[in-house]
Amino acid sequence: MVREVDPKRTRPLDVGPTEDGQRLRIRWADGHTSEYSPHHLRVNCPCAGCVDEYTGQPILDPATVPDDIYPVAIRHVGRYALRFDWSDHHDTGIYPWELLRAACTCAECGFPEGQRVPRD
Repeated sequence: MVREVDPKRTRPLDVGPTEDGQRLRIRWADGHTSEYSPHHLRVNCPCAGCVDEYTGQPILDPATVPDDIYPVAIRHVGRYALRFDWSDHHDTGIYPWELLRAACTCAECGFPEGQRVPRD
């Protein structure tokens, strides 16, 4: 089964920090705005060190992620994702726009802060 995705939902118009610098804000082409805490993003790292490549099951224990984690650097990966260098020295996760949109914790989207986004 192929899941259709509205490209406006997963096309960022603006990516940057919130006014206080504590969260990442993404404004999407469909008008939605998402904000993410560093801890929530780190818990949702999709790399093979954090998620089993074969089963899709999480390997990373969220309890091992420091509450005060922060990105040392944020880089665009082509036109499809972001990559973070984390203060815990982890830097292998590539976060596609689809994952970031699915991880939105706003009241409208309702995804719980600190929970892992289910993989298809």
